[in-house]
Amino acid sequence: MNTTSKFLSAVPVLPAVDIAATIAFYEQQLGFTTEFQYDDYAGLRRGGAQIHLWQCSDRQLAENTSCRINVSGIEALYDEYQTQNVIHPDGALTTKPWGLNEFTALDLNGNCVIFAEQPATSNRRDRTD
Repeated sequence: MNTTSKFLSAVPVLPAVDIAATIAFYEQQLGFTTEFQYDDYAGLRRGGAQIHLWQCSDRQLAENTSCRINVSGIEALYDEYQTQNVIHPDGALTTKPWGLNEFTALDLNGNCVIFAEQPATSNRRDRTD
């Protein structure tokens, strides 16, 4: 393994059938701000999280795509997004078997955006085997 290289961050790139409509959705309903926009590619940010969008005519691709954003204050974010009617039908806030509190929002293309928070006290045990 190369010990001089470090992973610093990851930016999900999600498919968007209509870039302009998707940007409006992320701004108006998810609270993101557009950092840049081209005809077929855009970058948005909320706090330390970034999402990039690329023009894609295949809605089925978007409907089978997801990403996860780690957050703090997940309950307040969940409440905010409930008022925007963006919670996935099966995406209610819950504690997952792997110990994270998570909920899933669904964008207008069908992309799932999973928001996750490590609970203050967790029963999670890191595997050593």
